[in-house]
Amino acid sequence: MKMFCLQPVRPRLALLACALFCLAMPAARMAAQPDKAPPAPDKLAISDKPVVADKTAFPPLPAEAHVQQSIQLDGRPLRYTATVGAFPVRDKDGKEAGEVVVTAYSVEGENRPVTFALNGGPGASSVYLNLGAFGPKHVQAGNEGDSPSDPPALSDNPGTWLDFTDLVFIDPVGTGFSRASVPEDQAKKLFYSTTPDIEYLSRVIYDWLVKNNRLGSRKYLVGESYGGFRGPRITYYLQSQLGVAMNGLVLVSPYLNPTVDDNGDLSPMPWMMTLPSITAAHLERENKLTPQTMADVIAYTRGEYATTLLKGRSDPEATKKMIDRVTELTGLDPSFVKYSGGRLETEAYLREVFREQGKLGSVYDSNVTSFDPFPFAPEQRSSDPILASIVAPLTTAMVDFVTRTVGWKVDARYNALSYDVGHQWDRGDDLRAGSVPQLRKAVAADPKLRVLIVHGWNDLSCPFMGSILTVDQMPVMGDPARVAVREYPGGHMFYTRPSSRAELRKDVMEMYSKH
Repeated sequence: MKMFCLQPVRPRLALLACALFCLAMPAARMAAQPDKAPPAPDKLAISDKPVVADKTAFPPLPAEAHVQQSIQLDGRPLRYTATVGAFPVRDKDGKEAGEVVVTAYSVEGENRPVTFALNGGPGASSVYLNLGAFGPKHVQAGNEGDSPSDPPALSDNPGTWLDFTDLVFIDPVGTGFSRASVPEDQAKKLFYSTTPDIEYLSRVIYDWLVKNNRLGSRKYLVGESYGGFRGPRITYYLQSQLGVAMNGLVLVSPYLNPTVDDNGDLSPMPWMMTLPSITAAHLERENKLTPQTMADVIAYTRGEYATTLLKGRSDPEATKKMIDRVTELTGLDPSFVKYSGGRLETEAYLREVFREQGKLGSVYDSNVTSFDPFPFAPEQRSSDPILASIVAPLTTAMVDFVTRTVGWKVDARYNALSYDVGHQWDRGDDLRAGSVPQLRKAVAADPKLRVLIVHGWNDLSCPFMGSILTVDQMPVMGDPARVAVREYPGGHMFYTRPSSRAELRKDVMEMYSKH
């Protein structure tokens, strides 16, 4: 969950949109609006004598705790150990500056791979991938009709990856129970900007491998949303600086190119991002969503649609034909499409598509809705339907699991999604540079590295079309299938749907089998 699509200064709808997602960065893909100049990045240098906060202000985190559990998977019991503990993070002088809490699941056996997982935001904990996607237990949340007050019961997850890899879920500082132990100004420099974030999270992975004697294991990294931005950068930093090479990288609804939808007044790119996902949602409502129908939509988007937008007023007949075609693809009111010029801005669409029902669609999956409490306001004034409903059940389930089931008795609040971290995040030039250069470098340096980029068709916070176009522009470095894009029914968190979670498991197993 970007769950954000961290689009720094543009007023985009899905606040925190890749919250997974792109927390606290307004996220509604209002690509037609010009960017403002990004704020100047903070200096990252740490003072020689950092002022350390008084640790007596809050109780210390507990010692590592373990519990033995089992689930039924494919009709057989799978026994495993769940471990919760904290790793210290130090400043450049070796003084402790924070603690990162890690939840790990391991199965007895030789030569087992280990997979590290991060969500995004910035400001999101890893609970979304843990209890939503591929941990051994699952909480039902995030789908149409799910209520935040539904009892968040943990059930065995048939989509778990634990039978073929150990799993390590990492909560960055300021998320989950992880925390800084230095004053806010120091915490921002050490934890809440692009480069320090990549460096300390890479070190946590390194430290976990050393502590658990797993440097010789096959190693994989999963990042969702802004975690998908982190993924290539962490992989390359581990590979080139810490001397730890990943075997594979899975990017879930990744936020790879922060500037891919800039300049919507001239470029067709912003509108090429949104049209396929809006069409997918319509096809799903019509029970016509298939890989073939979407292949046709993708072909139209990168072909006739793009060229017609570039022609602009120079070819009125082509524009009229395009508007008719977009109306047909999306099922939207012809006047709405006409007066938008066939350019479908996300926030306007999410209010328009269910307006007759008095509802809003979610930027993460426009077929997941909630009532609009301010239907006559000129712009949306309520939280995103998915974000408003998913935080409570996941938080309740995770806190109960950690404190009661595992017995890690912590006296602190749990941040499934921290708006404070998102607010403090440095959105400077390093962030806007994206992580595609590091993706290319990591793939070029290791001819065996494999990358799987996965999306839900309905996602408008980090649309799948962006990854397709990004990969299309990468050079072929050996086997073209080493960097692959797959799409599934659903949205940003497509894995909340059992069938899509099962397909993700199958595709990941296939990738892991290549090593």
